[in-house]
Amino acid sequence: MENILLILNIIFGLILVLLVLMQKSEGGALGIGVSQESFMFSRSAGNFMTKATAVVAILFIICSLALTIVSRGELTPTSSVLDTIEEKAEDTPAIPENNN
Repeated sequence: MENILLILNIIFGLILVLLVLMQKSEGGALGIGVSQESFMFSRSAGNFMTKATAVVAILFIICSLALTIVSRGELTPTSSVLDTIEEKAEDTPAIPENNN
């Protein structure tokens, strides 16, 4: 199950990168350079590429969360590191006596 989710996650990631790179640049630097032409084309923001990018991004996030949940069970330790350490009385150094 984990391998299938990992492969799906890689595929969704590659498709997401390709979809973002194939989209036409809107320009305007986040709305700073707004011109009259950008108002005419603002309705075309919901085209196929934008919707496909949103769907693939949602699938990527869901797959990433599922992969985290599935792999979390393997990460729980069976014993603590502190349980394996044994304290021995011989290992502790002796307190030096005063030379009065």
